[in-house]
Amino acid sequence: MASSGEGSLSTAMQAAQNGDAAAYRTLLRDCVPVISAMARAKGVQGPSIDDVVQDTLLTIHRARASYDPARPFLPWLRAIVQRRAIDAMRHASRRPREVHDRIAYEARADDGPLPGHDLDVRDRRRMVAEAVAHLPPGQREAIEHIALRELSLDEASLLTGRTKTALKVNFHRALKALRASLSSSKEGSDV
Repeated sequence: MASSGEGSLSTAMQAAQNGDAAAYRTLLRDCVPVISAMARAKGVQGPSIDDVVQDTLLTIHRARASYDPARPFLPWLRAIVQRRAIDAMRHASRRPREVHDRIAYEARADDGPLPGHDLDVRDRRRMVAEAVAHLPPGQREAIEHIALRELSLDEASLLTGRTKTALKVNFHRALKALRASLSSSKEGSDV
């Protein structure tokens, strides 16, 4: 490991690029502890460190032609290790974790929607549609174009022939009316 300084690694990489197989084996051998240390510094733990080392060595092999001998070797290596460490941590976070505690299953709430969720969504949509239908025509038109169809003010102005200012005013008045209408209908429900 004493030979794993910047100068010796850079020299070994240059020799490997020129076809020296012994220098290439030495380079890979000397890189292993450096890669492990870099991976640990990035937060990789346990057996994932070995995975990062192997993936990094493969990447070095594939990308060795991209190394510029005029530049330092360790920053080039560090960039590869960082990417492989991130990949390993992402992969580890996707792995399902086994839980052997029966109480853990009972103490956790279901992630799915509650019973009747679809009915609530349909009821809310129906209530919003009714409230929009009861708006004055200018306000209803502003809500339909800007909020429901998601047109910009310029597009809605061109489509309706009204000024952007008039659309803004009608849109804000419509929002105020909808809030009042929907909050009063919510208070009147039996929920």
